[in-house]
Amino acid sequence: MVATRNPGKIREIRALLEGLGYEILSLDHYPPFPPVEERGETFRENALEKARAAARFTGEMALADDSGLEVDILDGAPGVKSARFGGEDISDAQRCELLLKKLEGVPLENRKARFRCVIALVTPRGEEYVVEGTCEGYIALKPKGGHGFGYDPVFYLPSYGRTMAQIPPEEKNKISHRAQALAKMKVILERLAGGRS
Repeated sequence: MVATRNPGKIREIRALLEGLGYEILSLDHYPPFPPVEERGETFRENALEKARAAARFTGEMALADDSGLEVDILDGAPGVKSARFGGEDISDAQRCELLLKKLEGVPLENRKARFRCVIALVTPRGEEYVVEGTCEGYIALKPKGGHGFGYDPVFYLPSYGRTMAQIPPEEKNKISHRAQALAKMKVILERLAGGRS
């Protein structure tokens, strides 16, 4: 099971782990699951905390990720606070606007950033595996595109000349930070699946 209720994230993970023979369930299949407070100072700490809690609660193999946007000129912010940047109750679009406001007047070449994703897997026996993926780019001058979620509309990929939100999902699933991390996790899951028979 995947320790998230984010439908966009679940869609991506299902697409990237297709064909492994695992049933991929989200937290929506476990309504009483209590929220896990992200108290860690790193993506790794938060991902492990969520995966451990989910594995304990469900008795299933649990996958959890913590990911976010790191902007160099903002000393790596919003970082682990990416999902709460600007407050708990604002929309993705408002978060993007807030980020653009903070970078007002900064030329594109000084807006270097990356998406970072850390994925933790915890088995019911307590085995733990952690992998990481990154996707390098820049913060665009304005939001563009209708695909994806989160900061995708303002994350510019120079090699594509477009933002992450302008790239079709099947293309994004080849290059995203989550795709990089899941490709590594897929190898681990394949190994574990081989040991299940």
